[in-house]
Amino acid sequence: MELKKYFTRRLFQSKSAGFIQNRARESIEAEEIFLDAEAVRSLEDKGKLEQPIKRRNFFLFYALIIVCLLVLLLRAGYLEIAKGDYYYNLAQGNCLRIYSLPAPRGIIYDYLGRPLVYNAPSFDLTVNLNDFLASSFENQEEIFKKISVILSSAERDKESGNELLKSFTDLQDGSNVQDDMAESIQKDLRKKIEEAAGQISHLVAAKNIDRSAALVLENLIGDWPGWRLEKNPQRQYIKSSYFAHLLGYTGQLSPADLEKHPDYSRNEQIGKVGLELKYESVLRGQPGQEQVEVDSLGKSQNLLATKPAQPGQGLVLFVNQELQEKLYQTLEKTLKQLTFSGKAAALAIDPRNGGILALVSLPSFDNNLFAQGISRESLAALENDPAEPFLNRVLAGQYPSGSTVKPLIAAAALEEEIIKPSRQIDCQGGISVFHKYNPEIVYHYPDWKVHGLTDIIKAIAQSCNVYFYTIGGGYGQIEGLGVDRIKEYLQYFGLGQAAQIDLIGEKEGLLPDPAWKKEKKPNEEWYLGDTYHLAIGQGDILVTPLQMTVALASIANGGVLYQPQIVDKIVDLGGKIIEDIPTKIIRQGFIQEKNIEIVQEGMRQAVLTGSARSLIDLPVEVAGKTGTAQFGSAGQTHAWFIGYAPYENPEIILTILIEGGGEGSQIALPIAKEVLEWYFNQ
Repeated sequence: MELKKYFTRRLFQSKSAGFIQNRARESIEAEEIFLDAEAVRSLEDKGKLEQPIKRRNFFLFYALIIVCLLVLLLRAGYLEIAKGDYYYNLAQGNCLRIYSLPAPRGIIYDYLGRPLVYNAPSFDLTVNLNDFLASSFENQEEIFKKISVILSSAERDKESGNELLKSFTDLQDGSNVQDDMAESIQKDLRKKIEEAAGQISHLVAAKNIDRSAALVLENLIGDWPGWRLEKNPQRQYIKSSYFAHLLGYTGQLSPADLEKHPDYSRNEQIGKVGLELKYESVLRGQPGQEQVEVDSLGKSQNLLATKPAQPGQGLVLFVNQELQEKLYQTLEKTLKQLTFSGKAAALAIDPRNGGILALVSLPSFDNNLFAQGISRESLAALENDPAEPFLNRVLAGQYPSGSTVKPLIAAAALEEEIIKPSRQIDCQGGISVFHKYNPEIVYHYPDWKVHGLTDIIKAIAQSCNVYFYTIGGGYGQIEGLGVDRIKEYLQYFGLGQAAQIDLIGEKEGLLPDPAWKKEKKPNEEWYLGDTYHLAIGQGDILVTPLQMTVALASIANGGVLYQPQIVDKIVDLGGKIIEDIPTKIIRQGFIQEKNIEIVQEGMRQAVLTGSARSLIDLPVEVAGKTGTAQFGSAGQTHAWFIGYAPYENPEIILTILIEGGGEGSQIALPIAKEVLEWYFNQ
């Protein structure tokens, strides 16, 4: 019995072992779980039996999930709470666009409140480059095509609008209506956008669009991503060329302008020259804003909010509009009659306060071209014009003064007691000076005629060179002022320095002296002849018409040197005075009243007995001084006249300068007579 049990157990073990061996590479079946302990251990070692997952592993897994959830929760809280406003604004920025609304610039008026410029509505086509360039290339090309066709059609047919209407109908039908002009516009438009891409986000693609074209564009532009039709104020100058050098003009902002004024938007206009530039901060105003909702393609959907622009403040000038026009017309008429000169300057000042009554520089230019957007070709033509129409000759033209400086030299000689009013000098048509080392060398300084015995009043009236050689550089028994005192007194009168007018671009002129000559002409010394020439307004001396007018205005008013001033008041939109700009005195009391009266009498005698006798029949008494200033080596001369009226209580001083005009008494004086006669007959 025992032996039977033994063989039965061995047989079972043998079969089980064979079974397991044969199934080693197969999956474990359910019945195999009833193996003995040794077999189970063998299977465990071979990885054939599953082990129960330990509780620690479950704990670690759940902990990892909780940590991940906490991180997500904290991140969500950070984005919602800490950065919520930022991402809200970012999201809003994707669907909102804020556009700047340029403010109407302040109006500029003459002294009676008559406007010299106004703001006209202008239609500008602008594009948000980010929105537009995000659209497909095909869509961009289609938009370029439509814009070019509309603009070219409007250009060809500004009056009737028939062609534009036909082009619009063809566009709606999908017809190809492009021509050479349209293709050129399309090419320029594409180039402009390509150059601006990556540099700026907002571009003015086309300015001053014709009204009929704007109406057509308005019907299409809502479907174009990033495009807007803006109605902006544009400067319109009345009598443009008459006031161009006074008012100046506005234009689009350059990169330099944007760097200097980072608060400006690209669709604004900025003053470039003249009063528009000088008073930019006053005239500009406060821009407004529009908030527009756009869709995902950048197409405008709704206008959400508007902040109106605040107009700029206005300027009231001392300028008399009618006098400005008369002076311009008279000067222009004379220049057309001259075959040798087309350049001139004229200025009228109120000697009682320094107010500019009129300022003309010829040739002039049309400042409306710049406000409207001048073409490159037209700009190049103006810049390359040898007549220099951009040059404001009144304050930047520099010329020898000629005899117009003689009243100032006379005042200096009287003040320094170089000569008494009654002292006479015998003028025999010139003076001769021997060389200090070689008596055989004689320098001759001529006069324009023999004047005979001449006192200071006659010397001014008849422009006696010999008299001014003598009191300027000295001759015979008279010492003379000498170059240093001449320069000192001419500086008292404002020469050789800016007159500080409220315009930009003024030149200082030149008062030569030995130090200047040593620097500029190192091989030459300062000669007595240089002083003689300086005393009669010749040689190297340079002045501007503005400087000479201000200087002689101080003679007319009794000795007060006023700062010239164009703007009298700053006013608001309703005309209420915001600032009454005070008169500024540069200098006074440097010449005694008795000496000024003598010089005044000399200028009056120039009209009664001297070179300005043609003014004697005017309705008021006039005092003045002509001048003929040599320049260059060909014997050419500038024609000068400076005069004031009425003689007793002057209210206007007028300067006329004709470049290369010849004799002052023959060319400049008749212009002054016509203008003064008109002025005092009003």
